Amino acid sequence: MRVRYLFSSKKTGKSRKPFSVNSHKQEFPKLVREVIRTADIILEILDSRFVSKTRNPELEEYILSQDKKIIYILNKADLVDVNALKENPETFELNPKIIISCKDKIGRTNLRTFLKIEAKRLHLPKGKKARIGVVGYPNTGKSSIINILASGRGVGVGGAAGFTRGIQKIRFSKDILVLDTPGVIPDKEDFNINAWSFKKHAEIGVKTFDKVDSPDLVVMQLMKNNPGLFELFYNIDADGDVEILLDKLGRRLGFVKKGNEVDTDRAARFVLKDWQSGKIRK
Repeated sequence: MRVRYLFSSKKTGKSRKPFSVNSHKQEFPKLVREVIRTADIILEILDSRFVSKTRNPELEEYILSQDKKIIYILNKADLVDVNALKENPETFELNPKIIISCKDKIGRTNLRTFLKIEAKRLHLPKGKKARIGVVGYPNTGKSSIINILASGRGVGVGGAAGFTRGIQKIRFSKDILVLDTPGVIPDKEDFNINAWSFKKHAEIGVKTFDKVDSPDLVVMQLMKNNPGLFELFYNIDADGDVEILLDKLGRRLGFVKKGNEVDTDRAARFVLKDWQSGKIRK
């Protein structure tokens, strides 16, 4: 059963938009902080492909200031080498952590069992339900995690960043409630937009391929960070040159405009779609 979690009667989307042009309004941080204050345990959902890039230092600091425990959920494990993930220095300091794949059902039982044990350790008064808050960047898979906890009766799941529009309260068990939140971006990235933020948001899927500005520049940065990966995936000899890659790929796919000119914007978005969906793996 799903019940709207009403700590604010204001509707998201009505506040003044910053220059960031994304769908995460100023109300979101306020609502997320309310969930953190209300919850007994916090799950921070991270993308296993970009562990450090999907951590939110601002929220983590606030969570710890409220004397709340953070459980790190490394989601989308089906898109990485799990053994390499466990040995990655980025994950060493993350404790406790659970590696999970909603798609392949990796870690599903471990997560449910672990949360039940943690809830019992709270020693709450009889009749009071444990509350688990779920936070994270947009598109890290928060809704999919909640659906697992709610045995499929939780929130809707969408592939686009910012799909979750409000905070909801979902029953995990008779003694545990899960509090869902919209995805939230650190203030320094949300309000002080620069080239680095745009490229990062495109890389980790905060900005979906169809909404990215200058997608060719993002693909160029991805090729620079992952030498040879895109050429290997598309079987194109581009020698690290984004213009060559997009031109050859665009012609192969028929993305050609009048004058026999390749639609590089469309080709770049095609590459970003493959990257964000996990088809192209490191």
